[in-house]
Amino acid sequence: MSSYHARDRAWHPPAQTPGYKTSIARAPGRAPLAFPTTLSEETGPVFGHDILGRLDNDLILNHAKGGESAIGPRIVVSGRVVDETGRGVPDALIEVWQANAGGRYRHAKEGYLAPLDPNFGGCGRTITDEAGNYEFRTVQPGPYPWPNGPNDWRPAHIHFSVFGRAFAQRLITQMYFEGDPMIPLCPIVRTIASDAAVERLIARLDMRAAIPMDARAYRFDIVLRGARQTVFENRMEGL
Repeated sequence: MSSYHARDRAWHPPAQTPGYKTSIARAPGRAPLAFPTTLSEETGPVFGHDILGRLDNDLILNHAKGGESAIGPRIVVSGRVVDETGRGVPDALIEVWQANAGGRYRHAKEGYLAPLDPNFGGCGRTITDEAGNYEFRTVQPGPYPWPNGPNDWRPAHIHFSVFGRAFAQRLITQMYFEGDPMIPLCPIVRTIASDAAVERLIARLDMRAAIPMDARAYRFDIVLRGARQTVFENRMEGL
């Protein structure tokens, strides 16, 4: 018997949704099979804070030239990673990647003509503390168009990849920003049937954690498994 709750498929989006065109080719052709987790899935990987570089959790500076910094509205994103029982998950590795403040990613096949920021690499990582807390600093990403429909745009968002204390807790998801009117218009967001599940993907403004004269702050808590788990978007991660 698995020590982890089965994922609630009604809570998560289906693997294939015609309104999100690339999901059609990515979705499995047959229904997934569920098997009990094994010892290898319920243990490891284990990460230590010694793997982090000095600026890994500061996307404003980790790709910038000396004395310079990324362009855009500065923000701090923080929160807590918890398991299915609400306990904090220590030593969880969180990797993040995002577009720059103009909505452009740094990769060779980027089709959007917004300018690149030479001082912004768009990726970083951090590890949760003993209570499951994490924090990183970045610039707020911009929205961008994508070739899904005639005029589809992605809301501003940050991608999260989370490695918990076991492979069964693996999660890839996206974080949106409170008050963004483009969230309900996004074909990817609209694959999620539950409004409550969508709300779990929206970071809330947290001015108590803001840095005066420097950065606003947003809070984004992550549940790795079980009831009200943070939704993965059309990804069959951690069956």
